[in-house]
Amino acid sequence: MAHHSSPSPRICPACDGFASVAVTLGGRDHRGHLRTVTAHCPACHGTGTARRRNREGACA
Repeated sequence: MAHHSSPSPRICPACDGFASVAVTLGGRDHRGHLRTVTAHCPACHGTGTARRRNREGACA
């Protein structure tokens, strides 16, 4: 009996799978925590995987 594995997810070519990052703004808040902003990859919207296209060329 053959073992069927699911296909591996396609990694986004724009971010190489690192879809979200935390960027420090410099300085700290009144509690001493670093101020950060989360930035997401605009190509995959923070998922890290590329979407497959159907025949019409629209995102699936």
